[in-house]
Amino acid sequence: MKRKQKLIVGRSEYVDFLDWGLVKMLAKVDSGAQTSALHVEDLIQLPDSEVEFRVILNMHRDAPSVIVRAPVIRWAKVRSSSGHYSKRCFVKTQVRIGPVTKDIEISLDSREKMQYRMLLGRQALARDFVVDVNKRHGFPPNNVPKGI
Repeated sequence: MKRKQKLIVGRSEYVDFLDWGLVKMLAKVDSGAQTSALHVEDLIQLPDSEVEFRVILNMHRDAPSVIVRAPVIRWAKVRSSSGHYSKRCFVKTQVRIGPVTKDIEISLDSREKMQYRMLLGRQALARDFVVDVNKRHGFPPNNVPKGI
């Protein structure tokens, strides 16, 4: 059986959240992180095992935002890069990275002090990508206006 050739991603990539109608969100690729994380604000736990949250579309404080509602996959303790543990909510959504569309789990957390609002971890990259740290963006963003 022939192995599928993996695509090369750079140290940052544009990600589209197809279920949520969000496109061209810049994400940091981090092969040292197991899971992906998304900066959200105003996370509200709803009674029907769903959460509602606000996604800020880029790192500028006055950037537009979108309210999203998603089913909770799980709550889990996650260790940050600084070594601190926190309990985080995980949701599953369909993303597009370059030509690849896949379902990934994302933890919802505050990344307010981070340069990138989205972090792509190993689980999101598995089986489809290899990372070239010398590249910035392996794929051009889709021809869709930002934040639509």
